[in-house]
Amino acid sequence: MQRSLELASRGLGLVAPNPMVGAVLVHGKRVLAEGWHAAFGGPHAEVHCLQSLSEADRSLLPQSTLYVSLEPCCHHGKTPPCTDLIIDSGIKQVVVGCLDPFEKVRGAGIQQLKEAGITVRTGVLEKDCRWMNRRFFTYHQRKRPYIILKWAQTADGFIAGPQKQRLSISHELTNRLVHRWRSEEMGILVGYKTVVMDDPLLTTRLWPGKNPIRLVIDAMGALPTDQKIFNTDAPTKVFSFVENKPPEIKTVQLTDKHRAISEQVLEHLYDHAIQSVLIEGGRQTLSSFMDAGYWDEIRVITNTKMKVGEGYAAPVLPPNAIRFEQTCLANDQIDFYAKEGVANA
Repeated sequence: MQRSLELASRGLGLVAPNPMVGAVLVHGKRVLAEGWHAAFGGPHAEVHCLQSLSEADRSLLPQSTLYVSLEPCCHHGKTPPCTDLIIDSGIKQVVVGCLDPFEKVRGAGIQQLKEAGITVRTGVLEKDCRWMNRRFFTYHQRKRPYIILKWAQTADGFIAGPQKQRLSISHELTNRLVHRWRSEEMGILVGYKTVVMDDPLLTTRLWPGKNPIRLVIDAMGALPTDQKIFNTDAPTKVFSFVENKPPEIKTVQLTDKHRAISEQVLEHLYDHAIQSVLIEGGRQTLSSFMDAGYWDEIRVITNTKMKVGEGYAAPVLPPNAIRFEQTCLANDQIDFYAKEGVANA
């Protein structure tokens, strides 16, 4: 199962809104075949695994065990049901990491396998399997995207200098890591002030990955049309209460001034199958999501050698944020937080 998870991780940033899944076919102590879900719309892990099985080993299928990190699908989507393939293959034993929360599966895949006479064991490395697909689980169970908050700060806790002067806080290696993070999520979100002050591209240009959709909260409709986020590198959506935006700006109309903007944004993203979003700033935007409890991970980059003495303070971590990982790149300390009791530490 651990190997299945390693294989599944290869789909990060490539298969959403589908889950990441890995599969390993074993006969005795010998691994016969491996597979993983490599691209949205492409073969699922079980299909990839069985396709890679050599002809010479196909006679071993009835005596083999298939390990799969997530419950096999049993419905027609972009591909046929994996349960049908497993049943037709002659495999008699399947080990599943965790159940699929998607309403069209949710235990039905395992039930189909059992009804076909296949022995099924579930819950193997379940916590790890759920953590692997935490974006997928959050989307289907909480009806909103998985939310990662990220900011960079100086050693004395500032994200900008006096008068919000822009600071180059992160090391160039850390900047590459951030671009990898961007490639792993479906959306990237910032507020109006971040766009106007920094004029960011919000792309993965420092990492060979897919650009996320760019999302901007511009409640008053004041965003200039010459900002870099309106280039053709990736699609951009602007959330605003203002109706008469220039036609070149794709606007999502905010309709209720008595409801939190964060809530309306997340409803739109859920309705449009945006399964995860990386929120990069600024402080007001980050704090609004934290204060509303709309966050799942927080990633804080601290330049341990940089101090400015005064400036624009970094957001304050919520009291229920528990650090589950820490790493360092050059002078940067990178801390990963999740809500207490959630992280698969």
